[in-house]
Formats: sequence, C-alpha cells, structure tokens
Amino acid sequence: MNVYLDHAATSGLSASMKEYLMSILDVWGNPSSLHTYGKEPKQLIEKARRSVATFIHACPDEIYFTPSGSASNALAIQGYCAKHHCTIFYSPIAHKSILKCVASHQDRHALKVGRNGMIDIIDLAKRLDTCMVTPLVIIDAANSEIGVIQDIARIIQTVHSYHGIIYLDCTGSIPQIPVNVKASDADMIGFSAHKLGGLKGCGVFYKKKSIRLSPLIYGSQESSLIGGTENVLGIASLGKAVENYDYSSISSCNRDYVHDYILKNISHSYLVGPPVVTGNRLPHNLYLCFKGVEGESLMILLDMNGIQVSTGSACNSKSLSPSPALSAIGMEEEDIHSCIRLTFNGRETTEELDYVCDTLKKCVLTLQNLN
Repeated sequence: MNVYLDHAATSGLSASMKEYLMSILDVWGNPSSLHTYGKEPKQLIEKARRSVATFIHACPDEIYFTPSGSASNALAIQGYCAKHHCTIFYSPIAHKSILKCVASHQDRHALKVGRNGMIDIIDLAKRLDTCMVTPLVIIDAANSEIGVIQDIARIIQTVHSYHGIIYLDCTGSIPQIPVNVKASDADMIGFSAHKLGGLKGCGVFYKKKSIRLSPLIYGSQESSLIGGTENVLGIASLGKAVENYDYSSISSCNRDYVHDYILKNISHSYLVGPPVVTGNRLPHNLYLCFKGVEGESLMILLDMNGIQVSTGSACNSKSLSPSPALSAIGMEEEDIHSCIRLTFNGRETTEELDYVCDTLKKCVLTLQNLN
C-alpha cells in the first residue's frame, strides 16, 4: 500500500487539471506579443487574474503573478523596503524565504512567539508603540510546519492601529483556510499555485492599490513589478484550480484519527504546536515528536513501507541545522531532530489510515529498540 502524507509540500494534479492543461498546450505564443499568437496566452492570463481576484475577494488589477510564493515574499519585503523608510517586525517561525530576505535589512526585529507558535500580540503592540518610522509587519498566516494558525484579525487590527503595513504569507494556509483580503484589510498577501492544485513555478502577489513598491525583477510584465515572460501554463492552471476550489470538504477527521491512535499506542511521543482541539491548528497538519528517534531515519523507514511524510518544511529538507520554527518556540535540539510531519488531504480511506497507524508504531518501536 502507498499513502502520501506530505500534501503541505505539494500534491499531484487532478485528472480534470491534466485534461485542461492538455487542451492549452498549443497556446505557445508570447503574451507580450501584439499579434495573433500573443493574444490567446494573454487572454488566459487575464482570465486567471479575474478568477484569482474573485477567489480572494480582490480586484483584478490588485493581482500580480510571480514565479513562486517565495518570490511574492521577496517582492513584498524588498519592494516595500526599497521604496519606504521602515522598521521590519517579522515572525521568527516564518518561511525561510522570509527569514533570509529580512536578514539583509538592518532595522529588523523578531516577534515573540509562545510554545504553541502563536505571536504574542501584546508584545507586538508594545514594539509598534515605540517604533519611530513606518512598521512593516511580516507574518505567515499559518505555519505549514507546526500547523499553528495566527489570530490574523487581531494582528491586522493591532498593526493598523499603529499606522503599520502588514504582509501575510498565505502559502501554508490558503489550501485549508479561505482568504478574504477585503474583510481582513490585509495590505499585501502572497501564495503559490501548486499548494492549490496548480502547477509549480507560479505564485500570486496581492497589494492594495495605495501600496507603492519597487520592482523585484525589472521588465514590463505585471505592471513592471515582476519582469520576464509569464509562465502561461502555470498561471492558467492556478486560475483553473481556484474556479471550483471547495473549502467545505476540509476536515480534521483523518488527522484526528491518526493523532488519537498515536497518543494511545506510541509511548514517548507528543504533538508539537497547538493542541488539535483548540481550532488554531491547520486541520490537515500533524507534527509529532518521537523522543529518542531520529526523524530522518523514521521518515526513510516509513518511505520504505510506502508512506511518504516529511521532517518539516520541504524548503528545509536538505539542511542539517535545527528548524528555525522549532528553535523559536523553545524546543530542545535533541527533540527537534526527532520530529516528523504528516499532512493529509482529507480523502484518505480508513484502510489507509489504519495502515499508517500500524506501520508508524512498528517503525518507531524498531528505531527505539535500535537506540
């Protein structure tokens, strides 16, 4: 049996998506060309722009396509800082692309997070109160590694009460949590296509019309903010993916089924991040520590038994350094290296879940006995 439980990294294309992509493979013209062969790809891009705008309750001219979610993060940070004198306040459990990007900005401050990964909003308000220039606050709406969902409404309200600007990285949250930029009043957001069932190599950047940015890549495309010939297939796939995206099918049932089994049957294990019963954890996320077991060894052993999981964010998978998110919430380093992440799609069968539970227990016991 094969059970893929790494959907936070990426998921396969649906049959309908494959069929759609096959139907537009012959649309190969450059969207910037003014002749006939440029018009059809341009129309695909603009149709996708309208679909994405509807999906997040924005206007089409507030939507920009980028090469990835990481590129959207970079556009928000570098584009804003190049245009404005600001102080950056950022989540220390944010995606690596954010942490690396803010590292080049001298006036930056990591926000305080609790053991569950939640940003300390009282501490945020105190920091903003003493800020002498425009605050730029950068957070991930939900952390795809430990699954914590931030209190976005309170954070945005706090930031705006101090005349700050906020950017939300929604790549980890948007597959499971709808985004409404008008209702939330977010200044800028970003996310990637392949987390929603589209192709890799395409991202989305939204900003309010009042926000002024410097280009990330110079050129004429995407209102001169992101130069370079557009990824027509990637953009079109995203537009198609969000047209009928169904949030009503999102459920934590399968996640909870495996979680309950582990608590009852696998000793020396615990859940990392917020409890599953609080409602501030991504419904498809399960991040677990098995004390005394090397996470990477467990991941490989599970893979040999047909179960694909991860040891954290796919962007950190080749690094032997402790996860920044786990370090930020105060985990001991020996426990950090004993973790695996299971991320579900909610369509797993009971037979598959039972196989995962039984195999996971056997693999953990095998490694514990070896140690």
